[in-house]
Amino acid sequence: MPDTLTALDAFNARSPAGAEEELLACCASRAFAAEVASRRPYGDLAALLTAAEETVRGLEWPDVLQALAAHPRIGERAGGAGREAAWSRQEQSGVEDDLRAALAAGNRDYEARFGHVYLVCATGLSGARMLAKLRERLGNDEESEQAVVREELAKITRLRLVKLMEGER
Repeated sequence: MPDTLTALDAFNARSPAGAEEELLACCASRAFAAEVASRRPYGDLAALLTAAEETVRGLEWPDVLQALAAHPRIGERAGGAGREAAWSRQEQSGVEDDLRAALAAGNRDYEARFGHVYLVCATGLSGARMLAKLRERLGNDEESEQAVVREELAKITRLRLVKLMEGER
């Protein structure tokens, strides 16, 4: 596994387009990738993670929706061979087969209510916990739910940035 500083140095040295491409695997908002890439160089991983978190929280809602469009529904296996799809499959590994139908129904209800995919940082959560969170969040008003989505997106982005800097494919 590469040293984090070495990976960070390589990230800092990439072209703007190259850095943005790497960042899009962590958060699929082009505005996010452009902003975080533009703040380089980062002195350490903590500085990169702070910049990413600030950027996610400051995204305009259409930019958040762009990021959400790259996430598969909870309970659905992400297709493709790319890094983002592999990370998504790993993150959702806690979904048990017997919960997939309930999650699919919950996803439909959530999307009908809010107009976008249900996003939760699934790492370490069982399928039952993800379903319970989905059901809880169906009671949120739009503004509250947007705040929760931003927090979940920030958590996912942070985890993926760490993986990126650790060289995880």
